[in-house]
Amino acid sequence: MSIDRTQGFFHRYANDFDAIYSNRGGLLNGFLNGVFRKSMKLRYLKTIEGCQPIQGKTALDVGCGPGHYAITLAQRGAAHVLGIDFAEGMLHIAAEHAQASGVGQRCEFRQADFLKFESEPFDYVILMGFMDYMPDPRRIVEKALSLARSKVFFSFPADGGLLAWQRKRRYRDRCELYMYTRDQLESIFSSFNGVHTAIEPAARDFFVTVSLTPPPA
Repeated sequence: MSIDRTQGFFHRYANDFDAIYSNRGGLLNGFLNGVFRKSMKLRYLKTIEGCQPIQGKTALDVGCGPGHYAITLAQRGAAHVLGIDFAEGMLHIAAEHAQASGVGQRCEFRQADFLKFESEPFDYVILMGFMDYMPDPRRIVEKALSLARSKVFFSFPADGGLLAWQRKRRYRDRCELYMYTRDQLESIFSSFNGVHTAIEPAARDFFVTVSLTPPPA
């Protein structure tokens, strides 16, 4: 993977990417988001719901983009949320949104390489729309688990079908893109012992929850 190529794409794409979450751009953009980007909404809702209890907890949002996950968690009571991204344009937007939402003191945004990032563990670790661009998924999963106390949430783009083919064509001249089957994900996560993994379909994605503590009986 060319990190420079991917980093440059997302730095340039920051404002357009932000519009996906905010539904800026009028009725046409809202329609396209609802039809073709349903997975983005589903994984957002599943992550926010999964980060419970959040009051007084901490979270790490990897590939935080414009900061919507971090800001929502802070608004719901998180003590501290750190968002990291390698695209500087995304981080500027995220910081502006956090200040405007009144949670600037509990949201922090940094430019960082995830595999080199070091920190005390967080209660929750979030990697949404991040694995799409990572060529070594096992290494990323291992790193994420090392930084979590309670749960880690991943999204993986699903391979196969017309929409996956369309997305591959769209990204061909933008940056590298990696897609997955359920069998591939089961193989990846089966190599990690002592955790509970749930793999769920979420429109064009797979939503994966890894619990480091035993699920309730």
